[in-house]
Amino acid sequence: MDFDNNIPIYVQIIDYIKGNLVKEEINAGEKLMSVREMSEKLKVNPNTVQRAYQELEREEITFTKRGKGTFVTEDNNMLIRLKRELSKEIINSFISNMKELGFNKEEIVSIISEELKGRDHDE
Repeated sequence: MDFDNNIPIYVQIIDYIKGNLVKEEINAGEKLMSVREMSEKLKVNPNTVQRAYQELEREEITFTKRGKGTFVTEDNNMLIRLKRELSKEIINSFISNMKELGFNKEEIVSIISEELKGRDHDE
């Protein structure tokens, strides 16, 4: 994983885990790697991973079983909300970038429609 120097590493770890949840590479109820394993995998300080895990637990995305590790919530509604939140962030970023390029709402909708039609032929 390549880290962006402009964003705290623990935030990037949170986003990485959330992304894997949304893509279902990590499933509801699944145990996350231990702090030590994750820190070795990502080549970061264990305290950084611990901070990310604590924030995920605060957001009720994960929970800790004493002596057993950190697990993903089994609350499917929470995971659906997470997926929607992440999609809104992507959409808002896209819209902001398009407006900075000078596109108006109608042009943005038209471009998206054209792209989606083109992808229908590809699939």
